[in-house]
Amino acid sequence: MSDNAFPVDKLVRVGYYELEKTIGKGNFAVVKLATHIVTSTKVAIKIIDKSALDEENLTKIFRETAILKRLRHPHITKLYQLMETKQTIYMVTEYASNGEIFDHLVAKGRMAEPEAKRVFSQIVAAVAYCHSQGVVHRDLKAENLLLDHNLNIKLADFGFSNQFSEGNLLSTFCGSPPYAAPELFRGLQYDGRRADIWSLGVVLYVLVCGSLPFDGHTLQALRNVVMEGKFRIPYFMSQDCERLIRHMLVVDPEK
Repeated sequence: MSDNAFPVDKLVRVGYYELEKTIGKGNFAVVKLATHIVTSTKVAIKIIDKSALDEENLTKIFRETAILKRLRHPHITKLYQLMETKQTIYMVTEYASNGEIFDHLVAKGRMAEPEAKRVFSQIVAAVAYCHSQGVVHRDLKAENLLLDHNLNIKLADFGFSNQFSEGNLLSTFCGSPPYAAPELFRGLQYDGRRADIWSLGVVLYVLVCGSLPFDGHTLQALRNVVMEGKFRIPYFMSQDCERLIRHMLVVDPEK
């Protein structure tokens, strides 16, 4: 984001929110921690530079906000408020004070299975709710799973989410390649719910093992290992956990 065109660091207040430190950055947006001046509630405010967005990305932002307005679940980050000026969009969302599960795993290592079970059940509940509302996330990964002050899950970043209807397939390759289902690598149309379930299988492996089941130095190398569907089962993984992961990470040769 251009400091001249969009001097976000000079902002001290947006509406009734006093801005504090930067807690995230992207190509077109900055995420700031903020405090509501009346209630003292901590929130995250995503500040998006509209002038840097093309029509496709702008459409994606409005689709994300429209979906978030509809979703209300204890394990999905709430969209509290949406503000817009000629140049800027401000998305005020729930703040998860313990940050990304990714950073949690980097700092503390893999989770013991009882803790992974607790966390994963919350993730599954959030994704099942999305699917029940006709929404697929399409970017499930450790970086988009946040932890609140009680270390409970808050599913975040619905930038690649989309609505679906029964029998209608999706075609856009989106999300993070290490978490992507084989049908996306094949360039085929796909069932968004099945793609989410594959990503959940990768997430569970990451929680329990602290590493990815599929990895490669290049995108082609990663594609090859995903298409084979083979991954290492460490000695410490229980049979129940292994069975669950294998049921989610199934390569269908017909697709």
